[in-house]
Amino acid sequence: MKRTVVLVALIALVVTGPLIAADQPKVTAKVCTAVKDRAPVGEGDSFPATVGELYCFTEVIGGSGTVVHAWFHGAKEVRTMELPVKAARWRTWSAKNIPPAMTGDWHVEVRDKAGAVLATVKFAIR
Repeated sequence: MKRTVVLVALIALVVTGPLIAADQPKVTAKVCTAVKDRAPVGEGDSFPATVGELYCFTEVIGGSGTVVHAWFHGAKEVRTMELPVKAARWRTWSAKNIPPAMTGDWHVEVRDKAGAVLATVKFAIR
């Protein structure tokens, strides 16, 4: 009897596992110097202190509702923006003014509304 229960539980995990993963949206994020025609321009992982403004460009496939861009300088969260996701494939972006004195390591977390991190993009200001 125990073997049957364990076997049924394992089969359920194998069958439903891919279904659960398929419900997760595919999210990619890039940091860039501009967005033109809904595409990132000037992508990079290192930018000069004189860059002025950067964008976090995000593509969401299979999601809906909202995503949140949380910008971090080191470990300190310095900006948060909630952005709508209105179609099965949606491109969105946020911008952050980067003062010349804020050099060092940065990252942007793309989160769902519940706070789960869907993607992270790291970059540096030198």
